[in-house]
Amino acid sequence: MSDPAYVPSSIARARNIADLRRMARRRLPRMVFDYIDGGADDEVSLARSVSRFRDLELTWDALADVSEVDTSTTIMGAASASPFFISPTATSRLFHPRQGELAVARAAHAAGVPYACSTLASSSVEDIAAANPGTKWFQVYVWRDRALVKEMLARAKAAGFSAILLTVDVPVAGNRERDGANDFTIPPKVTWRTATQALAAPGYLWDLMTTPEIRPANFAHIRIDGGLIGFINAQFDRTVTWKDAQWLRDNWDGNLAIKGISTPEDAQRCIGIGANAVWVSNHGGRQLDTAPATIDMLPGIAEAVADKAEIILDGGVRRGSDVVKALALGANAVAVGRAYLYGLGAGGERGVRRALEILDSELRRTMALCGRARLSGLTRDLIFKKTLP
Repeated sequence: MSDPAYVPSSIARARNIADLRRMARRRLPRMVFDYIDGGADDEVSLARSVSRFRDLELTWDALADVSEVDTSTTIMGAASASPFFISPTATSRLFHPRQGELAVARAAHAAGVPYACSTLASSSVEDIAAANPGTKWFQVYVWRDRALVKEMLARAKAAGFSAILLTVDVPVAGNRERDGANDFTIPPKVTWRTATQALAAPGYLWDLMTTPEIRPANFAHIRIDGGLIGFINAQFDRTVTWKDAQWLRDNWDGNLAIKGISTPEDAQRCIGIGANAVWVSNHGGRQLDTAPATIDMLPGIAEAVADKAEIILDGGVRRGSDVVKALALGANAVAVGRAYLYGLGAGGERGVRRALEILDSELRRTMALCGRARLSGLTRDLIFKKTLP
């Protein structure tokens, strides 16, 4: 078990994602760390998303040849060195003002895994494409301003983004109480509380003061009043239905994943409108609190999808063994969010690379210990079924 008091002296000495989390906590102002680390309301879903992975137990095949473990796969038609990839997260320059999304994009390309960019990124799709010539996907919402959505689809396609990820679990922004307690906004506003927190992290403060303002870079041509949350609430259309998701499908000729699915019925609706992937997500516990852990929602959705589309899962992934469990229960791929953001906050591109190295090493070791050398061998029989006495 990881020592909760241990803080590595360098990125290279980080042993696991928990180490990177502690490093990020030390480097970042509290308001920024809490924005990564926090969830909605009482953070029940946030905690369960992690703990439910721990509750699942793995068994193994003895005396199996695992001399060559192969983690390569394809995700939505794209080759990937691992069955996990970078999940879209907004305004990544908040966590490393000098590099942000560009650091993450470069690290993903170096690791040979897809990079997914948020609509609300703090670097433009064009700059990200220049940093990462590999597989890139673009996350969108169906907003009130459809012309703006079409504009972003065209820019993403021109920049070489090959798939669109439609997020459907944010009709309104979730109630993240840590942000309110910290007076946190995007871009950050100076209050007594935010100023004292920033002064406690002088390295971060210097980076923040000597780099451009952090804002949604893809909308630099649009006046945004009221901060990021105000922009979100102004653009999000609460009348959106599956007909609007079909509109997006009709206006994008590449691969489409629908992100934020929690029920088998909605998974079947995704297939009905022609989605290539069903993305099981509770938004990292940042939207509806007391939502189930995604690993608990996965088996029912996998049964309903029945190979009619790929299945992606996110939420609570902190170990390579979590990736094994997700694939064993029916996922084709896993998206990681906080795991790489802790690395970004701890040390920019080096931190993200280290996070991906850790997950890859743990994945390979877990597969070998389970006696399964190929991803196709990660099947449900690996999950130990307890019997009642």
